Amino acid sequence: MIKRISSGGEFEAKAGYCRAVVAGGFVHVAGTVGQGDTVEDQCKSALDTIRWALEQAGATLADAVRVNYYLPDAAEFTPCLPILAETFGANPPAATMVECNLIDPKFRIEIELTALAPADA
Repeated sequence: MIKRISSGGEFEAKAGYCRAVVAGGFVHVAGTVGQGDTVEDQCKSALDTIRWALEQAGATLADAVRVNYYLPDAAEFTPCLPILAETFGANPPAATMVECNLIDPKFRIEIELTALAPADA
């Protein structure tokens, strides 16, 4: 069974994707950008959206097994580290950070996450 979770974001309809998909025992959350003027604000905002998507799937950030961070400027990852450490706490997922261009220059971080799905999902 596949469950698709839409957040109604503007790019979902344009690009033909949804915020998250529950399949194969996992919750796959699409690359997520946040709002705000600073990389810290955008990081927190993106994590809030990811948290919401996980909740819709019956999961939490404690269920995360893999996270990928994409930033146009790798130097901006350092200010995000305390936010990420606090967010994942005692349940850190495997992680990768990649420096690359994002869909719009106003975005400073994009986060993609995979979590275990609940047994009944």
